[in-house]
Amino acid sequence: PALSKLQRSGLFEKCPRSARMAPSPSLSSPTAFETGETAPRRRTTQLHAIDPGTADTMASLHHFGVDHGELVSAVALAGAIDYGEILRKASKRAIGGGTSGALAGVAQVLSLMWLRTTMNYQYRYGTDTLTALGALYSQGGIPRLYQGLSFALVQNPLSRFGDTAANAGVLAILEALPETRELPLPLKQGMASLAASSWRIAITPVDTLKTTLQVDGKEALSQLKNKVSLGGPGVLWNGAFAAAAATFVGNYPWFLTYNYVDGILPHPEEGDVATMLARRAALGIAASAVSDTISNSLRVIKTAKQTSKVPISYVEAAKEIVEADGPLGLLGRGLQTRLLVNCLQGALFAVAWKYFEKKLGVS
Repeated sequence: PALSKLQRSGLFEKCPRSARMAPSPSLSSPTAFETGETAPRRRTTQLHAIDPGTADTMASLHHFGVDHGELVSAVALAGAIDYGEILRKASKRAIGGGTSGALAGVAQVLSLMWLRTTMNYQYRYGTDTLTALGALYSQGGIPRLYQGLSFALVQNPLSRFGDTAANAGVLAILEALPETRELPLPLKQGMASLAASSWRIAITPVDTLKTTLQVDGKEALSQLKNKVSLGGPGVLWNGAFAAAAATFVGNYPWFLTYNYVDGILPHPEEGDVATMLARRAALGIAASAVSDTISNSLRVIKTAKQTSKVPISYVEAAKEIVEADGPLGLLGRGLQTRLLVNCLQGALFAVAWKYFEKKLGVS
């Protein structure tokens, strides 16, 4: 009833045109007006612009018999935020983004796992890239470089699903809520990266199996079984906190760099596929270079703890590395290989991620 009275009062027409046409956060779901129908765009947004306290408004209310409380309720209702709709859209965005990220992760594993195995071997033993490749090849040829492939095909897509779902879903929620919409990008990205880090802790046992197989080959499973008998099932989560920290320290600058550069780099014209792919690859390379340089030392410690023959602490793992290679070992072990593999993977992931997003219809 209040809505029909307000229509007759002419208050809608007193609103500025820009206010009448502004988008409303609650347009996508039904309002609770008497009719139960979804409010038209112009009608809802006009209500946002009405000030119940002005003399002009009060006179119109009195003339048409509109109670002041009815108006205040109608204006508040029109501006109400549909949190269920926000969560629905964020979930859809997260699942779509996570699925496309997982598919991109499969592409990464199949094409570049041999370099990942080399890098993890370097993390554990501290050799240069060519020496590590030679040592691995002598232990079993090409198949040795793909030791742990089955676990990698589970772990990498799961990791990428969590990373991209957290990035897409958390950012979608923060962008939709008026209270958080204006927060600076670094703060929003930090929240998304915290969510991704928590996911990595959950899937650490899969990562432990994969990494141990990469580093120690056929002996890995018996070695891990012995380690579990000494320290219990909890050893499967060895390195979990370092992995979570490395994920945050790596994920945060990766997506922050990606989102920042994506916002300032000009977009190609519609249909220019070559330029579009080159742009996405450049975004991935830039993001990976920044991320890897910052997070490498944490990944070195994580790998040393995960693949030790007996349970050790983070401090003991760090001491082992420093004793073998000095303080620079913490910072530089495998970094050259990591920069190479992750620039390639970053470019591949950025292209594949956005390709699968488009195919899956994720906007």
